[in-house]
Amino acid sequence: MSDLRELYQEVILEHNRRPRNFQRLAGANRSAEGYNPLCGDQITVYLHVEGDVIRDISFLGQGCAISKASASMMTAGLKGKTLGEAQSLFEKFHAMVTGEPGQSPHLDVLGKLAVFSGVSEFPIRVKCASLPWHTLHAAIEGKGEPVSTE
Repeated sequence: MSDLRELYQEVILEHNRRPRNFQRLAGANRSAEGYNPLCGDQITVYLHVEGDVIRDISFLGQGCAISKASASMMTAGLKGKTLGEAQSLFEKFHAMVTGEPGQSPHLDVLGKLAVFSGVSEFPIRVKCASLPWHTLHAAIEGKGEPVSTE
């Protein structure tokens, strides 16, 4: 278990150091801002949606390693997915990070996002990991006001 935990930490740190899709998305037709006042995380998610498909996605912002890595991995995993698939992934990810430690039934579906399964052991970090996802949800729904984890 300790080897697995170390691997998870390495993946999160790698995505924090070199986040994927970390840019303002030219041609975005949806976006939303999100804040985590407890940790100071701030993020903006940009989407280019055609029909029901996320053609491109990116983010900008600042925050802790967990929020930045979560946004990086989220954007990498959602390109080309339908809005329904994105919503389903959001629900499974949220259930994993808010559920009982070691009890997530969705790890096989979440793929690389399973690195965040240990977040459920640290309730204060759940908001860090889920902020990009809540911000994505707001962008999909076209909500105009910023999302807050409070």
